[in-house]
Amino acid sequence: MESLYLLIPLSVLLVFLIGILFWWSVKGGQFDDMEGPGWQVVQDDDSMLVEKSSSEERKNKEFKSDGV
Repeated sequence: MESLYLLIPLSVLLVFLIGILFWWSVKGGQFDDMEGPGWQVVQDDDSMLVEKSSSEERKNKEFKSDGV
């Protein structure tokens, strides 16, 4: 019974930690393009890399301008 006094706060802390990590990954744009990296493996076109790098630079500028 005494172990519940330890396990319940630890589980609540773990839920908050997972929530913070999920929010951080969503805010960082990790889930923005779910199909693009898979198609890049199939296609042997270097122009997509240039387009992606320019779009990532724009995202980084927007992300920095948001103040985060």
